[in-house]
Amino acid sequence: MQTIVDKIIQLTIDIQQIPAPTFAEGKRAEFLRHLYLAENLDNVGIDEVGNLYGRIKGSDPDAAPLVICAHLDTVFPAETDLRIKRNRHLVAGPGIGDNALGTAGMIGLLWLLRDQKETPRGDIWLVATVGEEGLGNLYGMRKVVERFEDAPVAYMALEGMALGYIYHRALGVRRYRVSAKTQGGHSWGHYGRPSAIHHLAALIDELTAIRLPRKPRTTLNIGVFSGGTSINTIAADASFELDLRSESPDSLTELIDTVHQLISAANQPNITVVAEQVGDRPAGRIPSSHPLVKLAEASLMHVGVEPILTIGSTDANIPLSRGYPTVCLGISTGEGAHTEKEYIDTRYIEDGLRQLRYFVKNLWD
Repeated sequence: MQTIVDKIIQLTIDIQQIPAPTFAEGKRAEFLRHLYLAENLDNVGIDEVGNLYGRIKGSDPDAAPLVICAHLDTVFPAETDLRIKRNRHLVAGPGIGDNALGTAGMIGLLWLLRDQKETPRGDIWLVATVGEEGLGNLYGMRKVVERFEDAPVAYMALEGMALGYIYHRALGVRRYRVSAKTQGGHSWGHYGRPSAIHHLAALIDELTAIRLPRKPRTTLNIGVFSGGTSINTIAADASFELDLRSESPDSLTELIDTVHQLISAANQPNITVVAEQVGDRPAGRIPSSHPLVKLAEASLMHVGVEPILTIGSTDANIPLSRGYPTVCLGISTGEGAHTEKEYIDTRYIEDGLRQLRYFVKNLWD
């Protein structure tokens, strides 16, 4: 088993070293395509949006397949320094856990099944998806579900740093790009004219003053702000990107309505403010009593890890929103996701793989 874990660690690093910002995952997909072919997976191919597919053939052609997905993309720009740092059991680097380890984990499952000379009852599709992060809006996973629809016995999303968590509820997310346009001008000569930047800054103050419920947990975040021409120019245009989330679809709808009211009120005769929807991650769930959730719990307890049922925004959102049996599981633990100090703890990779093996062995029972 240690040999397999060592191979997965190296494969994780190899994957992480290939830049893969959202909408530019091609090189990473091509690297994995060659690996899929070298591992003799069936039906290897890349679809029109960039998802990579490969199939582990099952023993029963009549059994419904399992679709396992892990996203290729990262939140980091292509020019990010991807150098790795290692310290005993820790491996650090941008995107190492989210989601280089997740994608490597799919191959790790293949290696473990072969090492144990085990053939799953049904086919297992290993799908490396695009567009999971940022403004990708899960477009890769949408295409996967469009391809398989309700045929699979289950969908599973893999995340590198989520070992111990079972995501069986999908967090609803709505995203907007809010823009302001005005005449602009010289900071001295045209002083007094409205500034798009000043105007949006005031709007942001109003948005962040909205009282958000803690139960159900509901959040608002402005993650990107841009605009202006120079330090001595009254900004003629500016924009920010807004992320809204809630555990409750009703609370999310209420927040969206409040945000739209504030944006509408921000319009004035000499300045125009508009909101463009740039993301919609639908909510969904299967109950904690669902057999798939119970199997995921048993798989974690089998390796001595206490399961935690939770909610999140992952590739699993799409099949969950359509009522298909789906969970998202993890390969190991780590910290610092979406920061350049991200790291994984390699001591728990073996548990993550054994969890997946138990899940697969008992899925078709």
